[in-house]
Amino acid sequence: MLYCLMDDRARTSTELSAVADVSPSTASAHLDRLVKARLLKVEAQGRHRYYRLAGADVGRILEGLSAIAGASHPRFIPSTPNRLRVARTCYDHIAGTLGVMLHDRLLVLGWIMPAREGDAYAVSAKGAVALRRLGIDADELGRHRRRAAFGCLDWSERRPHLGGSLGASILGIAVNRKWLIRDLEGRGLSPTAYGRQELKRHFGIDAAGG
Repeated sequence: MLYCLMDDRARTSTELSAVADVSPSTASAHLDRLVKARLLKVEAQGRHRYYRLAGADVGRILEGLSAIAGASHPRFIPSTPNRLRVARTCYDHIAGTLGVMLHDRLLVLGWIMPAREGDAYAVSAKGAVALRRLGIDADELGRHRRRAAFGCLDWSERRPHLGGSLGASILGIAVNRKWLIRDLEGRGLSPTAYGRQELKRHFGIDAAGG
């Protein structure tokens, strides 16, 4: 189960029990022990609990053991329908592959940086300037009762996408400016040709596959 989590994606106890070929109750018992040993951390999303490695140090140790033992681990293959996996809404922000790319790009660009509170992010001075060009006031984001930005675990990609007031503001701009079109029914989002150009120009995101 630990090797299965080395791709930095989160999985449920049911998925991990299938990987380990043990019963769900046996998997749950082992997962509880691994959490208590601080090798894993668990996050709740609705009715589900997702497990992931506690940090990069655990991954490096497992990688070293794998090199010594010559072990291999299966690659995660999502079963989410491709239409929803590419882009969809998660409450009021962008989820799916596009949401994860946005999260990662803002970190690479230095527009957001990890804050002290768990999965929260703070908007940097560089980010505040760049966001102002988009029409987003970073100071206003901080005045909301909700968090300005945080990593929201994506259930199809099993990596964080961008949540919080900033994620909601970017979705609002993307929809209002016709970068993304909402499905008439459901949570799907479709990048337009113009939107793909703008996502590339503003964030360096290649949404050509959307």
